[in-house]
Parts: sequence; C-alpha cells; structure tokens
Amino acid sequence: MIGALVYENPFLPSRIELEKAILGDAFVADTNVWSRDVRHESRPNIAAIGARAETLLKRVPKGGPHYEDLVTYVLYDRYSEKLVELDGRERVAFYDDFVADARALLDRPPDLPHLFACFYQVRRAFLHTFTYLVGTSMRAAQLRADVWCSIFSRDLRRYRRSLFERMNDVTTLIIGPTGTGKELVARAIALSRYIPFDERTRRFAAAPDALFSGLNLSALSPALIESELFGHRKGAFTGALADREGWLEECSPFGSVFLDEVGELDPSIQVKLLRVLQTRTFQRIGDTTTRHFAGKIIAATNRDLAAASDFRRDFYYRLNADVIITPSLREQLDDNPKELRHLVTHIATNIAGDAEADAITEDVMKVISRKLGPQYPWSGNFRELEQCVRRIMIRGDYEPSMIAATQPAVLDGRMTEEELLRWYTNLVYQQSGSYQETARRLGIDRRTARSRLG
Repeated sequence: MIGALVYENPFLPSRIELEKAILGDAFVADTNVWSRDVRHESRPNIAAIGARAETLLKRVPKGGPHYEDLVTYVLYDRYSEKLVELDGRERVAFYDDFVADARALLDRPPDLPHLFACFYQVRRAFLHTFTYLVGTSMRAAQLRADVWCSIFSRDLRRYRRSLFERMNDVTTLIIGPTGTGKELVARAIALSRYIPFDERTRRFAAAPDALFSGLNLSALSPALIESELFGHRKGAFTGALADREGWLEECSPFGSVFLDEVGELDPSIQVKLLRVLQTRTFQRIGDTTTRHFAGKIIAATNRDLAAASDFRRDFYYRLNADVIITPSLREQLDDNPKELRHLVTHIATNIAGDAEADAITEDVMKVISRKLGPQYPWSGNFRELEQCVRRIMIRGDYEPSMIAATQPAVLDGRMTEEELLRWYTNLVYQQSGSYQETARRLGIDRRTARSRLG
C-alpha cells in the first residue's frame, strides 16, 4: 500500500485517505488537503510513513508483487530533501549514493538516470504547485490536482514509461477570470517539466528556471507579436536591422512558451500558430527556411473562445487538448468561508514578513467585515484582495471598486445614463483585463473605453 503513494496525485483528498489507511491509529489528522498552510517537511505523517517503509523493506522479500513500488518510495524519500537543494546547473554529487542504494535494493535496477530525472521532476512539480497555488478550499485543491495531471497525465506509471518525452505535444489551455492566477498555473507547469539527466557528466540537460517564456498578447500589436514569436530576417520590414530569433526558436525541447490572453490573437497569427501546433514547424518573417519548435505551448484566456466569432474553430480545438479552469475568489470563498483569512495571511506574509503578518491580517479582516461583508463579490479576484491588503496596511482603510460599490444603485435604478455607462465599462474591463478587448466587446473605440475608465 505504501508503494501506491508513489503514483497518487498528492493534491487530492484520496492521498490523505491513503495515508490514513497506511498509518491507522498512528495517523495525525492535520489537514484534509495538502496546502501551503501545512508544510510538507513538517507533516508528521510523512515522516511516519517513511520510517514504516524502511522497516517494511527489510521484511518484504525481493521480487514480490509490490516490492519495486516500495523501493521506489523509499528511494524517493531518502533523496527528496537533497533534490530540493539542486538548481539544475551543478554537478550532482550524491548521484553515486543513489545508484548504490538502487542496486543494493533491486536485482535488476531500471534505467537509473531516467528514474533520477523523474524523481527530480516530481520534487519540483510538488514544490512549484504547492508554492504558487495557495488555498485550503476544495476548489483550490482541485486546481492543484489538475496542474499535477497536466504535468504527468493521470497515470504516472505510463508517464514514466513513455509520456515523459511526449507531453510537449499536448497544448494546455488555462481558462478563468482576470486575477485568478492563470500565469501562476502556467509557471507551475512550465518549471516542472521533465529534464533528462546525463549519467556521464552527472548533470541535468537544462536548468528549470530558464524554461519559461511568457508573452502578454493583449499588450502588443499583431506585428510585434508575430516578430516576438517567430523572429524575423534582416530587412523583412522597416526596423529589422538584423536577423532575430523568436521565442519559438529560442525555446528548448524542455521549455514552454506561455501565450497570455490568447483570445486577443489576430486571425492571421492564429493561422501561423495552428501550423506550429499541427506540424511543429514555422518560418521567421521574411525567411523561407523551415524551423522546428520542440517545446510546449501553454495558453491562457478569460474569454469563451468556443463562442468567439473572431477565433478560429480549428485553432481552438488544437489549443484545448488539455484544459485547466482557475476558480474565482468568490467561488473559493463560497466553498470555504475560512479561506479568506488564510489568503489574507498569505498575502500579508509576502508583503510584510512573518513578524507582521498576523497583526496585518487582523486589521484587514476587521475592515473587510465592517466595509465589505461576507458576500462581497471580489470582482478583481485574488488581485483585488492583494490590493485590499496593501491599502489597509498603508492607509488603514479600503474603498471597494466602483463596480462593487455602485451595484446596489444599478439594481435599484438610481444611476444616470453616464454613470451606468462608466459602471458597465469598468465591469467589462475587470473581466477582460485589456482596453482592446473591452472596446471590442462594447463595440466602441479604444479611446472611448479608456475615457470611461479614467
């Protein structure tokens, strides 16, 4: 049963249930889900299971039906802390110890460099997902579990056998309202990808922190987006003074290109990116040489692309092979009202440090209770909550956005036409996150949208 932990998604409640089944009366009830308020290193159940696995290993005969899974768990447990300390650049000094342990425990050891690379990936994936995606609600737990599945698929055994070198062919589309952490999801996936280990040099093929490239498509013109993605040849257009590699070309086979606000892409660029997803090839602007893209595409949007008339159907279906939906802050609070205090404490700790976090949290919770109430919509999601914490820390008070503050007046019919237009424009901007998309949805000029938001 301990060996089953190796292949269990750590962010689902089923993981905790499995720990209970293994430890029985020795299980310490500390959490229903694995979240950032319970540190992995401090959980007593992990240490207890590790000790029990070492004891069991001495009793179980080699070659039994679950022996190799048990050995896999023990090896990972022995070296997990050393794996945390690696930055992916240095020579791994303890690899020889790992090999010696594996050969002593297994008569026919598997591909040890590959197993070591998988261990390193699992450790990184856990830490990135655990660190970037906070929250104790089941909605937050499901988000972390979905990210884990996007990295490894639902079957970690199959991933270890063959999918580890094929996951770059699967595009991940992250969908959710503005301010719900779509870029954090993308980073967790990109920085957790498989990196081969070279047994001869004792080094990994790349450093994980160099494998993420992000491009906010709503902030750039179509011409600049095309140049940034595909690169260009000298003289291809005015200002192209030298050959330039684009992000697709610079991306290594282990890297990822993140296309934020992919719903803003011009249809002509959608066609070119569709070719990349279909054939893994592209050309620089002004060049005829065909180049190969070996990395992974991760995209994000707050739009309903399936219903968008300006978004190509064929491109959409190529994008959504793997979909992750980020929940709104209101959805998380409806799932678990205690989540608000947890998130405020997390933000306060990041802003002011551990020493001041509790005091700031109390100040923030008092203001929220007095000014906003438990059903405040948090239309700006986590980003608005961060702003709220900062303002209360600096000013001691928080005024909600015009959207939330004027909603009762809208429902009661007490707003003028101009006030209503400004309110609705702000509402669309909060949801879309860009002036361009706000103007497109409202059917107005971009400058008009900006003036209403001023």
